[in-house]
This record gives sequence, structure tokens and C-alpha cells, in this order.
Amino acid sequence: MKPNDPLLKKWAEILAQKRDSPAIFNTAGEVVLAYRQIEDGAGDFESKIAGLQAGSVLAVQIGNHQDWPSILIACLRRSIVVLPLEKSISQQQGEAAIKICNAVGVVTANGHIRRTEIIPAPAPTNWGNNRPSLLKLTSGTTAAPRAIRFRSEQLLADCEQICDTKGISDSDLNFGVIPVSHSYGFSNLLMPLIARGVPLVMSQDRTPRAVLDDLARTKASVFPGTPVFYQAFCEMENAPALPKLRLCISAGAPLPLVVAKKFRSRFGLPVHSFYGASECGGICYDSENSTEIEGYVGRPMNGVELELIDPSADGSQARVRSAAAGDGYFPEVESEKLSNGVFIPDDLLAPQGDGFKIVGRVSDLINVAGKKVNPLEIEEVLLRSRGVRQAVAFGRAAPAGLRNEEIAACVVGDEDLREATLVEACREKLSAWQVPKRIFVVELIPTNERGKISRRELAKRFG
Repeated sequence: MKPNDPLLKKWAEILAQKRDSPAIFNTAGEVVLAYRQIEDGAGDFESKIAGLQAGSVLAVQIGNHQDWPSILIACLRRSIVVLPLEKSISQQQGEAAIKICNAVGVVTANGHIRRTEIIPAPAPTNWGNNRPSLLKLTSGTTAAPRAIRFRSEQLLADCEQICDTKGISDSDLNFGVIPVSHSYGFSNLLMPLIARGVPLVMSQDRTPRAVLDDLARTKASVFPGTPVFYQAFCEMENAPALPKLRLCISAGAPLPLVVAKKFRSRFGLPVHSFYGASECGGICYDSENSTEIEGYVGRPMNGVELELIDPSADGSQARVRSAAAGDGYFPEVESEKLSNGVFIPDDLLAPQGDGFKIVGRVSDLINVAGKKVNPLEIEEVLLRSRGVRQAVAFGRAAPAGLRNEEIAACVVGDEDLREATLVEACREKLSAWQVPKRIFVVELIPTNERGKISRRELAKRFG
């Protein structure tokens, strides 16, 4: 057992205070587990992993299941490193992650452990002095999966920054539909339950109508969501009242300003933008929700320092200093992007008042005959066009004989939208090289389970 684990210390305090209090609810509003039952479940799972060596990696692939806190607590006590896997991950990606991280088994529903078929059987990794408690898979652009190493101290720091900055307390009821296996869900749902005693509704139904109805039924007060949920809620007929909901959070992808305004008008609640990264947890948070600027993400979170690398540029990468930043990547050890409590995201930021706005990503810049085009500039013009509700610009391979890339875009909006009208609007507001060659009017712009849009996938689909 790892001595003096700070998360286990916090859990012991919560257990002493709230032993018989409700901890986890289902979407019908019924109590599923009290805190003492989570502790009982942790003891049961400890017996299942008693034969694993300290430092071994155990993958957990159970979706948003009520067993998550018990499994994590048991692994902390046995010094077993947890590797969350999303249920929707492809078999090929899952197997690659398991192999690269030397996982000895995979926890499936109801706490069953399926042994991995790695040959030869993996020996525990020599973690040195900083043995991790958790490995988070990144959603990076490389084909091979990569994980980030986190000790309990860093996980706890992220939880404290999130709860203190957002004003989340144990009098709230968190609604958990975002995946616990993803960094956003792990830090905003599971950690506050264990370290702060914030009770939780566990939901596995991501259908927007079901989510909205369940929010009303359970009387949840905090909803960490993604832009796709808020957009769907705005377009829904016969939406229920949400009198108990007090805090709406959006992360995972930029929240379009038009969606935030429409949601506030319809439900009387602001949506607070939350900007973070798997490598370092929360970075910025828009607590006031008063700036009507596209891409605004607010001020740095409590305990987080943000320094622009090139303050004179229109958009710059930043150094993020935080006690929640991971120890580095795995199996890669050294990285200029993540080390010594500092992480450098690929996002391009610009000052906005006393906070920051996201103006693009290094990898999103489109190379048009040697000129770098920021797709957000194009999207801003398209979103101001009548009838457009969503817009994504991207680079795709230019025809043979032309250099680099050409610009295309997808928009969602009214039925009478016409490509020619949108192209003309771009010509009026943008330089010639910034005007899209094609604008595709579509019913839906696809996102992954985390609510993120991949410009790379759009380029493949509309190339």
C-alpha cells in the first residue's frame, strides 16, 4: 500500500463525515450507493486484485458505472496504476493502449477482470520515485496512443482547483453524463465525489432528450456538459423546467456564442466555458459569463499561472504552470511540452480583457500557398451570416499542380442556405486567399464522444 496517499486521506475524511449519506444516484433520482457502500465495494475489489504486484497497470473499461469510485480507491490502496478506457474506443486502439501501457488486465462491467493476452506477460514498470496512480490516454494527433502519468497529489490539486474556482460544494448534486474515463469527466465528476464529498448522478444515456429529462427528474444542480448538448437542448421542443440547476459548464470544444445566448434566453442560465487539457487539468474558466466574445474562456483557474510565449503575436501558445500538471508522457519520458509542472498546449491564445480567448490551434492553421490561415477567422464570418448556426473551416489537399492546401468549410443552418451566398459573404469580409473554395451545407457536423470536432476527419470526408 502506498503510504500517505493524499486521495486516500481525503476519502477517509469524507467517509467519516458522510458514511450513510447518499453518494451516487441513478437517473430516476433513486439512491444507488451511500458512501459506506462505496467503501464496502472497495474492500471487495481489493480482494480481486490482491495478487497483482504494486506498480502494475490495470485498465478500467466500464463506462459511467457506479463501481468507478470503489475500483479507484481499491487500486490506490494496492498501489495499482489505473488506465481508464472509453467504452467506445475501437478494439484496435484499445489493444494498442493496453500493450503500450503494459496493462495486466481490463476491468469490465460488474468488476470482472479480463486478463490481457500480451506475450510475454508484462512485468511491472519501474516507475522510479514518482509511481503514478493514473494514466490518462491523450487525444493527440499521432496514430499510436500515448498516456500521461499522474500521481494522487496532481489529481487532488486539479479537483481542488476545479471545485474552488467553480464554487462546487458537497451541497451540490453533480450530473455525470460526460465519460468518467475521459479527463474532463474524471476530474469534474469522480474526483469531487471522492475528495470533496460531492454526490453524483451516474448516467449512461447520452441522448439529449434523456439527459434533459433526467436533469429535471434528479434535481441535479451542476451539469458539466459539452457544446453538442447545449445546442440540442436549445432546439428541443417541450423542454422541462430546470429549477434546481444552478451551474452549467461547457468544455471539450469551443462553445459557439450563438448557442450560449440561445440557451440563456430559453433556460435563464448562463453556460460557463471551461478550458483545460488532459496533461494539466483545468486552465481557464469563465466565471462571470459576461463577455460576448467568440472563443472567450475566462481567467486562469485558482492556482494556475498562464504565460503567453509570444505576447506580440495575434495568437500565441502559452506556458501553463499548475500543481495539477502530470509528470510526463508514457512510454515517452522526456518532453518539452510537459515537464516540471509546466505544460504547453497546442492552442493559440490571445488576451481578452482580464482573461483569454482561443483563436486557433497550431495544427489547425491552413497553409494556402505559403500563407497561414486561421480557420476561426473564417468561421467567425460564416457564423455572422443569416441562418448559420454552426460552422467549421478546415484545410484539404489542393488539386494537383497547386501548392499546399485549399480551404473548405461545413455549415449547419436553415434549409434555404446556399453555398454561393456564403462564399460571397466571405469575399466581402476576408482576403482572397482566406475565402473557402467549397462550403458544404450539412445537417450535422459529427463529433466524437468528447464533443470534439476533428478538422482532419472533415478534410478526409470532404476532400
